[in-house]
Amino acid sequence: MILTVTLNTALDITYRVPSLRPYASHRVSAVTERPGGKGVNVARVLAALGHEVTVTGFAGGTTGRILRDRLTEVPGVVDALVPVSGTTRRTVAVVDERSGGTTQLNEPGPTVAHAEWSAFQELYGDLLASVSAVALCGSLPPGVPVGAYAGLVRTARAAGVPVLLDTSGAALRRGVAGRPDILKPNAEELAELTGFHEPSRAAQDARRRGAGTVVASLGPEGLLAVSPEGRWRAAPPSRLRGNPTGAGDAVVAGLLSALVEHRPWPDRLTRAAALSAATVLSPTAGDFDRPAYERLLSGITVTGEASAAQVSP
Repeated sequence: MILTVTLNTALDITYRVPSLRPYASHRVSAVTERPGGKGVNVARVLAALGHEVTVTGFAGGTTGRILRDRLTEVPGVVDALVPVSGTTRRTVAVVDERSGGTTQLNEPGPTVAHAEWSAFQELYGDLLASVSAVALCGSLPPGVPVGAYAGLVRTARAAGVPVLLDTSGAALRRGVAGRPDILKPNAEELAELTGFHEPSRAAQDARRRGAGTVVASLGPEGLLAVSPEGRWRAAPPSRLRGNPTGAGDAVVAGLLSALVEHRPWPDRLTRAAALSAATVLSPTAGDFDRPAYERLLSGITVTGEASAAQVSP
């Protein structure tokens, strides 16, 4: 079982319009609505790959009830969300069908009370006893301490469970000090954390700050991994046109999937890069195109080398 944590879950709403124009009225050609938040998206991909996944975090209000109802429709995903008195946020993505671009609007999320946070921490500790890996994903809702992820990382490590952290801003700066086994920022988040814009140097600095392995999403250029075991880059065979929404979450799913299968780092990166690219190619934001994924597995180029002393992450 893999555990994904989404403290700031969301109901993801996607509008498709023929052409998005500022200050204009638009006729929406299609609407989709699905449970979301980064860890929920990760869980959906993991389940599609055949893994059993438990989702935890917070959900509340009418939006939270809709989210949990929709979550029951995802085979292989177990709902362990903690109820809160506030209302789960919505995220709205507007897809411009002419350009393929997406405009995203993200609500802040409900304020989490101290008792609700304590209830989550207790449940989280219990869940760790039966999982093989955990992903801590996304933003922190109001009321949750800024150092929350550092504490959750330490709790997982104390339980002997490998932990991946995927967040940004202050939550990332504080969270890396907990020493996550894998840190998964994008290039912008990595530069903000370290002050370095050259990815390899920034990744090495993030390791100095506490991350065991850093896997950075570099957009069309693929992935960079800097690990005690070595350094590698993984890239798709060509630049891809499509919707990148959820591509980073697919990377997390690929890394966790290959981690629990004890795959070496080049295999982990191949799977993660193929899933990310297949997500960009999917007609539905946050899903991956399975035939494209199968094709891309043999088309991903991985370069780099192992270190002289092999150390597991």
